Amino acid sequence: MEFIQAHLLTIVTFLPVLGAVLVALLPRGEGGQHKGIAFLFSLFTFLLSIPLWTGFRAAPGRYAFEQKSEWAPALGFSYHVGLDGVALLLFLLTALLGPIVVLSSWKYIQERVKVYCISLLLLETAMLGTLAALDLVLFYVFWEAMLIPMYLLIGMWGSERRIYAAVKFFLFTFIGSVLMLLAIFWLWSNSGRKSFDYVDLLNAGMVDASTQRWLFLAFALAFAIKVPIWPLHTWLPDAHTEAPAAGSIILAGVMLKMGTFGFIRYAMPLFPQAALAWAPAVAVLGVIGIVYGSFMCMAQTDLKRLIAYSSVAHLGFVMLGLSALTPEAVSGAVLQMVNHGISTGALFLMIGILYERTHTRDLAAYGGLAGVTPAIAATFLIVTLSSIGLPGTNGFVGEFLVLIGTFTSKVLRGAVPLAVVGATGVILGAVYMLWMYQRVFFGPPRKAAAHGLADLTVREWFTLAPLLIAIVAIGFAPQPLLTAIKEPVDAFVQRVTRAERPVRKAELGR
Repeated sequence: MEFIQAHLLTIVTFLPVLGAVLVALLPRGEGGQHKGIAFLFSLFTFLLSIPLWTGFRAAPGRYAFEQKSEWAPALGFSYHVGLDGVALLLFLLTALLGPIVVLSSWKYIQERVKVYCISLLLLETAMLGTLAALDLVLFYVFWEAMLIPMYLLIGMWGSERRIYAAVKFFLFTFIGSVLMLLAIFWLWSNSGRKSFDYVDLLNAGMVDASTQRWLFLAFALAFAIKVPIWPLHTWLPDAHTEAPAAGSIILAGVMLKMGTFGFIRYAMPLFPQAALAWAPAVAVLGVIGIVYGSFMCMAQTDLKRLIAYSSVAHLGFVMLGLSALTPEAVSGAVLQMVNHGISTGALFLMIGILYERTHTRDLAAYGGLAGVTPAIAATFLIVTLSSIGLPGTNGFVGEFLVLIGTFTSKVLRGAVPLAVVGATGVILGAVYMLWMYQRVFFGPPRKAAAHGLADLTVREWFTLAPLLIAIVAIGFAPQPLLTAIKEPVDAFVQRVTRAERPVRKAELGR
């Protein structure tokens, strides 16, 4: 029992790999068994992650469930993992979505099931490891390990233009990551400690401002592509449109957050002077993303493409909050990362449910479904209101804190105009989401409803229920999440904002 407690984070992180090995050992043609093993191991991963929440006790400046083992000490490599409050929330979200994704694709995926299940399980470990890593080489290994499974999910089980979308996704994200790798090696060679350990590098002192600028840009480019920030977003609509429903759920639910997580964990704390200097530009790009993404949603006729552009808008709020550098705005940004994963993951799940019945995502083919599938209409409405940010749903709290924190920001020039323009995104979001809902569920029945559709099945209820519960629970009681992230958020804001004055090395470890 003591061994499990001491290594719980590692066990949870690599448990999906064990499931992938078992799936690989089974003969082909056993699709039901492959899915069953994938579901059980992803479910066990989530259940074992619950003690990470109940037992979370992170002292200021420390990480919970921390484990460090020398990997290649001569080269500065170490296996170092741990969680702060920000990583914990995203870790739990990733673990929650794992079994939901497997269950949601149970009926839809019938070809190459073995490779599909292995890809899902390996991708889950890669995402969990990215969040838990506290060594830059370990982080980079997990970061790059996400690419191949997602490439396969899009390229093998996607729609007609799946190869184009998969290659575009891979090239965009890989090219940005190469520059980050070069910056990591520069840090190692110039840190004075020859270490890749994140905590060591954080406490090693700041490099000069001009060097910080280039290192920050190298990290920020990799993360900005993954978010994605406008104008680096062009791979996202194609990837979402062509990916299977499970791929879209993972992509929107978790993988995009790896980019925003990278900003708050690595790019901004490691290079605070550069982050402070670039904050106004990043905030402007975030606001452009909010407005641009919202207007692009209004021009879409494909349901998945519409939700893809809504992600550009919602994650623009996250980048605005991180750039404002107030505790309220950053807390809202972190909460919005989690909320977007829940709400948009649920939206793609609902669209997948509709597609299984109608075999179309064309808005023009829908209409009048509320009378045919009332349960689908009701659950879709809850998720839509969550995406809009209606008070009482999870989406409200994060956006509200981001806007309040931006209004009071002393870092951003023109903070009030940025907040005002950003606030229009809330209104535009209500317009395009309610317009979409009205087109699908009201009006005269169209092609998609011509032959009567089945309502939600028991399996689909099980996939939706955890997300619906989270939408309502966070909407009415967000305080436990805000409490969990308070210490790392305060430390993040303090570290970056105090870069305005010279900082002695002795201060950096405080």
